Amino acid sequence: MARGDGKLNHELMPGEKGPQDACGVFGVWAAGEQVAKLTYFGLYALQHRGQEAAGIAVSDGSSLVVYKDLGLVSQVFDEATLATLQGHIAVGHTRYSTTGSTTWENAQPSFRTTPAGTGLALGHNGNLVNTVELFAKAREEGIFSRNLGMSATTDSELLTAMLAARPDVSVEQAAMDVLPTLRGAFSLVFMDEHTLYAARDAQGVRPLVLGRLDRGWVVTSETAALDIVGASYVREIEPGELVTIDEDGLRSQHFASAEPKGCVFEYVYLARPDTTISGRSVHSARVELGRRLAKEHPADADLVIPVPESGTPAAIGYAEASGIPYGLGLVKNSYVGRTFIQPSQTIRQLGIRLKLNPLRDVIRGKRLVVVDDTIVRGNTQRALVRMLREAGALEVHVRISAPPVMWPCFYGIDFASKAELVANGLDNEGIRHSIGADSLGYVSLESLVAATEQPKTRLCMACFDGKYPIALPDLVGKHVLEGIEKSALGKAAGERAADNPPAPDSLAQGGYAEDALTRP
Repeated sequence: MARGDGKLNHELMPGEKGPQDACGVFGVWAAGEQVAKLTYFGLYALQHRGQEAAGIAVSDGSSLVVYKDLGLVSQVFDEATLATLQGHIAVGHTRYSTTGSTTWENAQPSFRTTPAGTGLALGHNGNLVNTVELFAKAREEGIFSRNLGMSATTDSELLTAMLAARPDVSVEQAAMDVLPTLRGAFSLVFMDEHTLYAARDAQGVRPLVLGRLDRGWVVTSETAALDIVGASYVREIEPGELVTIDEDGLRSQHFASAEPKGCVFEYVYLARPDTTISGRSVHSARVELGRRLAKEHPADADLVIPVPESGTPAAIGYAEASGIPYGLGLVKNSYVGRTFIQPSQTIRQLGIRLKLNPLRDVIRGKRLVVVDDTIVRGNTQRALVRMLREAGALEVHVRISAPPVMWPCFYGIDFASKAELVANGLDNEGIRHSIGADSLGYVSLESLVAATEQPKTRLCMACFDGKYPIALPDLVGKHVLEGIEKSALGKAAGERAADNPPAPDSLAQGGYAEDALTRP
């Protein structure tokens, strides 16, 4: 294992955390290829899905090595590091935390040694909702002792430990036994010294695709990563499927019946525009959202401008359907956002101006339609509207290419809490007044579904309609395992503890997770 300096990333826009991306995973089995470099390029293509940490595990058939650190892919790896990662199997991960804090220990791939002395490395995109139950079960089975728990505090680490704890069966059989016990969203890539595995939850909440190289196979979160490494798209990993790849080729089996509920927010914001999900181009879906938005919420204006870059395709569609000219009114600084440099308070006070700067000659004297993908707290839109007016805009009409986000996600997107979501406390007019716009319009949920070209029954839309397709326990939250571990350590230090591991309901009542989210 290798470790870097462990510095944290920092946001330069204080007080406004938008919907943070789910993680990105990449796995490759390819004899004779430089799999570490392929994985590096794949993770680079998936950087938008997570910027907190990155890691790669490789195996040459005899030993498994993991290198990971906090930071962007380009900050964690260089040519010298990649040259040391030799083998024909690799698993990579780029992380945004949805369970567990931003620490080196929580970076992935997570790693465990099996009772046989072999290694197991795993990358996870998604979020489990029965983590407390699984942790209690693992304690009962002796996977974690009372005095010594997990080095990391993520559901991914817990899952890795459960898969690696079976001395009597193969990793493949362990997966077939463990995966059906998981509830929530999980798109997994994992490996031992000889085999690459991929699995997807029965609902298929997060994307996972299979690609073909001349001398091997690739499994990754998005088709765009296949394009980057020169792999041809084969198919999606099916919901409830476990794929195994080794020197004998590829084989597939199902550990659960498919009940598809793909995340609709992937089409709105999470996925790259050059990715395809369930046969639908994400870029085309976003352009169609803009067209439908123009029909549902027309505006009498002179220019349509996007909030770059996530609002660009929808703005193109809005301009096309409305007949209002499309233009570039805001310039984005692509290098601002996450950095290893601690921003001073002076820099923080600049806020959105560090990220976006208006083209005054374009904006001055114009009535603008400003197209963005979402409004979360409203702080960014409020600052943006003010900045556009200061640049000379006569009117600012805000159009959003998604319905109002009113519910938190428990399946792998770190939204603000329910109380912080502006659409949860204000109606449309209240939000318009809050951000200072002349008018405000959101695309309808019906139009969003239509733009995906997927049946409504195959989509998870919980952040928009509050209907969670996977049942939630009473206790869920980003730091739930940290709360349990703190409690266990406290008891080990001298507090009286019960002889038996706590049951999930007692965990909920006992307040083990101080900042856990309760089920809506």
